[in-house]
Amino acid sequence: MNETLETNEMNDLAKKEIDAVSGRVGVKDLREAVEWFRGKGYLVESDKEVNPDLEITGLQKIFDGSLPMLFNNVKGMPHARAITNLFGDIRVVEELFGWQDSLDRVKKVARAIDHPLKPIIISQDEAPVQEEVLTDDLDVNKWLTAIRHTPLETEMTIGSGISCVVGPYFDGGSHIGYNRMNFRWGNVGTFQISPGSHMWQVMTEHYKDDEPIPLTMCFGVPPSCTYVAGAGFDYAILPKGCDEIGIAGAIQGAPVRLVKCRTIDAYTLADAEYVLEGYLHPRDKRYETAESEAADIQGRFHFHPEWAGYMGKAYKAPTFHVTAITMRKRETKPIIFPLGVHTADDSNIDTSVRESAIFALCERLQPGIVQNVHIPYCMTDWGGCIIQVKKRNQIEEGWQRNFLSAILSCSQGMRLAIAVSEDVDIYSMDDIMWCLTTRVNPQTDILNPIPGGRGQTFMPAERMTSGDKQWTASNTQFEGGMGIDATVPYGYESDFHRPVYGVDLVKPEDFFSNGDIEKMKSRMAGWVLSLARTGR
Repeated sequence: MNETLETNEMNDLAKKEIDAVSGRVGVKDLREAVEWFRGKGYLVESDKEVNPDLEITGLQKIFDGSLPMLFNNVKGMPHARAITNLFGDIRVVEELFGWQDSLDRVKKVARAIDHPLKPIIISQDEAPVQEEVLTDDLDVNKWLTAIRHTPLETEMTIGSGISCVVGPYFDGGSHIGYNRMNFRWGNVGTFQISPGSHMWQVMTEHYKDDEPIPLTMCFGVPPSCTYVAGAGFDYAILPKGCDEIGIAGAIQGAPVRLVKCRTIDAYTLADAEYVLEGYLHPRDKRYETAESEAADIQGRFHFHPEWAGYMGKAYKAPTFHVTAITMRKRETKPIIFPLGVHTADDSNIDTSVRESAIFALCERLQPGIVQNVHIPYCMTDWGGCIIQVKKRNQIEEGWQRNFLSAILSCSQGMRLAIAVSEDVDIYSMDDIMWCLTTRVNPQTDILNPIPGGRGQTFMPAERMTSGDKQWTASNTQFEGGMGIDATVPYGYESDFHRPVYGVDLVKPEDFFSNGDIEKMKSRMAGWVLSLARTGR
């Protein structure tokens, strides 16, 4: 165990970092977050029975991007509650952590990456997640809420588990990240690992070890840990050995608490709602579904939607063998966050740290030029990004292309990276499309720097894995990401000057009633909202 984790005191330097990263000392577990949502009027609750088979995700999709929904009565799970849409509205998330807006969020999380707040260890009798410890009734599906996203899937799955690896197996640092599981064998379940991810790095290093890998899967974790667990494939900034739990601590404004496990030599998140202790067996590979097992085919049958907006497929995967289930007292009805994939909830989790990591990457290449980074929902989590740059002199012309090349090279599977100037609203896809239409020379401004690199299995553009071929991780060569330089060349700003109307010079209420103003605003949608706000 890393010595830096052995203290219960926060050093003075760490205290000074809180205001630089988090707007305040925020909520430190999911229950505090639920109470904060409730107090703000952001929580929508239901006491009616909800079926985790299709109903939870169906309701989430209907209200995609809206407020958190808490279900107090989950069919077949009398001891549990379920919350979803937890991160559906990024504005609520920003308020939760005390950030002023998305730009403030991107910059402060980038700072948190370089200034983690070390976690602390508490005793087992203090840890909420160990109020109950089960070692002999380990049918995971009995205790944890599995869900089915779509009728295309034949089986339920648990996709909201956050793997936690602390110490030697992560080069002295800490890892938290999502891994989907299907417990087809009681206390043994498949454990899907994305090629190239942190868990892939851990598994690859220890693949031939005589002993399996001890780790935990955590559920209902502190919101800051949910936030960081979505980071992925930005390992130039978050390498193996970094302190992801420390980053979560910096984001929430207080150290995350860890506790020693009961049945394995490992540490886990003390303030989770549930934890599965156990061992990852890299070489014990089994099919994720009975359907794929019967056919003995990987990557053909639908299972669990993926971040790219297509149905996922069932593979053979390593297995996780559970040795204990620990949880908060069942009479308090522990909360599961059964994350629906390809939702605004999922997108905000997967893109938020990634935006900050891309910002940090550009800052390290040449400080002061990158102004902001955004990954719109339609760019599918890890599939793309938009960077905003400001060229301060002629020498900085061209850095945007270095940034694009670096982003495409350092972000496994990224297909589209766009650079725009400071006059563009990067949160309006209409503004981005206008920019692409009017500012891009197709002969010189479209870059394809890394054909033949390593890609992702989840995007049909990588056609070598579709059709009659088995869709597996090992045969995903990359057609190459596309970088688009849609910036205004330095010195040509007046030639590309946008009209700016005097929206700040007039007050609508001086001319119209509030009713008329609301009636007119209610009919506005799309690009005009951005243009009306900026006057462009």
